[in-house]
Amino acid sequence: MGLHDQWHENAVIYCLDVETYADSDGDGVGDFAGLTQRLDYLSGLGVSCLWLMPFYPTPNGDDGYDVADYNAVDRRLGTMADFAEFVVEARERGMHVIVDLVPNHTSDQHPWFQAARQDPDSPYRDYYIWREDDPGDTSDQVVFPGEQEGIWTFDEAAKAWYLHHFYAFQPDVNFANPAVREEFRKIMGLWLQLGVDGFRIDAAPFLINLIGVESGRGMEPAHDYLQELKEFAALRNGSAILLGEVDEGLSTIADYFGGGNQLQALFNFPLNRFVFLGLAQESADPIKFGLQQLPTIPDKGQWVNFLRHHDELNLSRMTMDQREQVFARFGPDPDMQIYNRGLRRRLAPMLGGDQDHLCLAYSLLLSLPGAPMFFYGEEIGMGENPALPGRLAVRGPMQWTPYDNGGFSAAPPERFVRPMLAGGEYGHERVSVASQRGDPDSLLNRLTTLIRARRECGEIGSGDCRILDTGSDAVLGLRYDDHQSAIVTLNNLSPGRQTLTLDLSEREMEAATTLVSDRPYGPVDARNGRMRMNGYGYRWLRLGGVY
Repeated sequence: MGLHDQWHENAVIYCLDVETYADSDGDGVGDFAGLTQRLDYLSGLGVSCLWLMPFYPTPNGDDGYDVADYNAVDRRLGTMADFAEFVVEARERGMHVIVDLVPNHTSDQHPWFQAARQDPDSPYRDYYIWREDDPGDTSDQVVFPGEQEGIWTFDEAAKAWYLHHFYAFQPDVNFANPAVREEFRKIMGLWLQLGVDGFRIDAAPFLINLIGVESGRGMEPAHDYLQELKEFAALRNGSAILLGEVDEGLSTIADYFGGGNQLQALFNFPLNRFVFLGLAQESADPIKFGLQQLPTIPDKGQWVNFLRHHDELNLSRMTMDQREQVFARFGPDPDMQIYNRGLRRRLAPMLGGDQDHLCLAYSLLLSLPGAPMFFYGEEIGMGENPALPGRLAVRGPMQWTPYDNGGFSAAPPERFVRPMLAGGEYGHERVSVASQRGDPDSLLNRLTTLIRARRECGEIGSGDCRILDTGSDAVLGLRYDDHQSAIVTLNNLSPGRQTLTLDLSEREMEAATTLVSDRPYGPVDARNGRMRMNGYGYRWLRLGGVY
């Protein structure tokens, strides 16, 4: 497999929702034409892969994750031709496109489900999972505590109960049915034909671990289907990837890579929790521990690291004490919390709007082993809108300008698909792309510099990673070796100045070149390896090879 086929190893991924990104026709809803107009901005930021949240026709009960037609574009967002044009333009700028595939459940308005509930003899009946006996209390199995009563709902037309691990309007699909598998092969084939380079597989564990399905229905847990999906995608596009949303424990999460023949990439949920614990404690120790706990993955596999994304910051796998530490530091108000397990906040408000702290967090993200992912608006320090319900708090319109309602749309604000954040510390009047473009010290420009450095450091995505002893509990030092070159990244998680000692040879220290840093630093003292770092400081060094 060539380097081109391994593009995901060092991708800089940017997640966005088309409907909240850029509106080209003034109807208050973002669209593909508007997104296409912003591709130069994304290219300039250094993005190499765009991940699109669902853009399919939908009743919009769950922000598009209740899909009513997998084979079309929501007409509010444009046409199939608009989508195809967007993909071509993204490729012209060297960007891959991956799209959300939501195979675990459909909308209850999907024609499959409507046919299934009306006729027990319909071939679509077995596209879903039914039972005629009362399942009893299943409240302990819900995904959204407080918003679901259970995972089975009685349908009056069908005179039976259907399974839904998520909302009641999202019935689970029966992947034991070969006809369902064939449907999703066709769906994937369509979007691959239109030029996408892969899929983010929503709720991947539910495709193979169908809790709530009685035995004897041929629904035993198996990873075979993930291998089927991977092989089909590779057949249609040799460099296509499947990126899995798999929030499972350390003992099982690596199983989703298979031996390199299932998902090519997984979101690094285990490490994400330790990163936030480290940020809360102002210590590198939790992150070191998290890195040491990560399971070995295949050479063809890759972790995708992130700080925040479109869902809550899920802390459910932390101990109670760890969770309370993160809550106390980053979301003490109950309204900032959700599902008794996480935070519905964006990163900038969590870090108090401190630009140095934010840049340190992004340097940390970009220097972790794997590929980095950013959520739209994080590059300018957008805040959440707590007035919006649930997870929607972090999904407001992109803030382009400090005037004209944030530059998202020419429509009156009351027609916006979601309210523009206005006023206060994080409103568009104070936080926008336009207000940061011309300031070399802005968050946008500092992050752009960090991303450029990351794209020059392929060792981080493909090299061997080793934790360095820096002599300071606050400073995380990582070393990456790949062939004849080596990178060292240093990140100070505390606000206090730190003195550290690098475990490097004298020759390496003499040849060390700073690639990026929070401020100009002098050369490393080659005699004893000592150096000082600012509070929330960062510094990346190249030890050898081509500068």
